[in-house]
Amino acid sequence: MKDEAKDIAIQPTEAQAGPDGEAATKSLAPNTSETKTSEIKTSEAKTSETRTPDGKTPEARSPAKKKRTRSSKAKGTDANAALEARIGYSFTDPNLLMQGITHVSALKSGRKRGDSYQRLEFLGDHVLGLVVSDMLYHAFPNADEGELSKRLAELVRKESCADVAKSLGLLDDVKLGSVGASADARLRKSVLGDICEAVIGAVFLDGGYAAASDFVKRNWTERMHKPRRPLRDPKTVLQEWAQGKGLPTPVYREVERTGPHHDPQFRVAVDLPGLAPAEGIGGSKRAAEKVAASVMIEREGVGGSNDG
Repeated sequence: MKDEAKDIAIQPTEAQAGPDGEAATKSLAPNTSETKTSEIKTSEAKTSETRTPDGKTPEARSPAKKKRTRSSKAKGTDANAALEARIGYSFTDPNLLMQGITHVSALKSGRKRGDSYQRLEFLGDHVLGLVVSDMLYHAFPNADEGELSKRLAELVRKESCADVAKSLGLLDDVKLGSVGASADARLRKSVLGDICEAVIGAVFLDGGYAAASDFVKRNWTERMHKPRRPLRDPKTVLQEWAQGKGLPTPVYREVERTGPHHDPQFRVAVDLPGLAPAEGIGGSKRAAEKVAASVMIEREGVGGSNDG
């Protein structure tokens, strides 16, 4: 009687599962236990096979490393693409562009100075001179060699190249070595003109003269027609032109003076035989004379003015 009571108490549910409750209990219990035991052993075996001595699985560590590498490359690619977009040229060999913006101070030990922007700057300087000379020759057909030379010197000077570099946002792209913050900023500004010429050299090597010419024309055409500063004093230009025509030296005369003593305004006229007078207004006689000379130069189509 005691044994029968134990059997009923242990398996009441399985006994109700069907008419053959006891048979069902015996067949279900062993199978469930064996399945769970088999799954646990299999899991432990896989874990022991893939774990390394430090307790971490290779799969858990290598994906993170690969992800970091891809992320770094992606950032570099994005930065290059953004720089190329600002420059307006896509490089076949991106290393040329990187060399063009790398200062000597950023080179690792053992690398030659030629791996910096310096050689490309040398090349770009001469390419720029050739392209701008061609632009000037066709844009100012009435200008003589002296005027063309003055215009060329103004357009290819370091300050002009630095202005172009700033307009393209190259200031923060310059690669420098470990220097102080203030020195870093000063150095970036001081080499901007060189970097601009180096970029021209890089474009020339990568895409040829046509690509370099396109780059220069995009960035120098407006500057060519609107110089940063007067190329020559307009009074000198007018006088030389008059002499070339066999005319006497232009005569300037004060027509009117207005305004208070501390802030006068002068109206001056310039006279040349056979030509209508031209007038100019300025805060001094000399300033008014320059304006008057510029008015006559523009009216008579004299070569040497800023607009050619």
